[in-house]
Amino acid sequence: MAKEVPTIQAATRDRLGSRYSKRLRAAGRLPAVIYGHGSDPLSVHVDEKITVSALKRGLHVINLEIEGKGTETCLVKDLQFGFMGDDVIHMDLARVNLDEVVTVTVSFEFYGAPDAAKKSGVVIVNELNDIQLSCKVRDIPEHVRIDLTTMHADTFTAADLKLPKGVTLAGDPHAVIVRVQIVKEEAAGEAAAPGAAAAAPAAAAPAAKKEEKK
Repeated sequence: MAKEVPTIQAATRDRLGSRYSKRLRAAGRLPAVIYGHGSDPLSVHVDEKITVSALKRGLHVINLEIEGKGTETCLVKDLQFGFMGDDVIHMDLARVNLDEVVTVTVSFEFYGAPDAAKKSGVVIVNELNDIQLSCKVRDIPEHVRIDLTTMHADTFTAADLKLPKGVTLAGDPHAVIVRVQIVKEEAAGEAAAPGAAAAAPAAAAPAAKKEEKK
């Protein structure tokens, strides 16, 4: 089940623009825009450290207590990252109510190891890091946990997920999340290829010489 929705203090922005946003971030504030539910977009800023810490824990929904404007329940819709891609510089938030059904992207949390991983020459390849789910706002999980000890086939697909009550898959059920890859056979194939390529010119050399004699 999703945890209790946290409340974060926010203040409105009286100015817009990249230069002003840069000054806010330098002061430890994170710019954001709230929109949706037929109301005008509202530009705000929040404490960067508190908000980013919550985002790293899998936060999807927050209550923003906006100075002078009351509280808004918001869904994190989009994050904008800096040039290096390692820091959040802006958030897009959508107004929601807790009983509203939404589609969200939720990350995976893997644990355990499949039996196939114990075999020599086998690696487990992670194909997806997150999945789209549909559920009420109050039921959004922070993560989807995957117990890899239950993986008995060569692939673990979206259809194999054990989702919480009230949460349904919104994406492709056949999407592969984890697969078993045999590396020994691939390595042998790769080693054979260069040898074959080297043999081809050597075989062609005598034919070339015969043509020169003519």
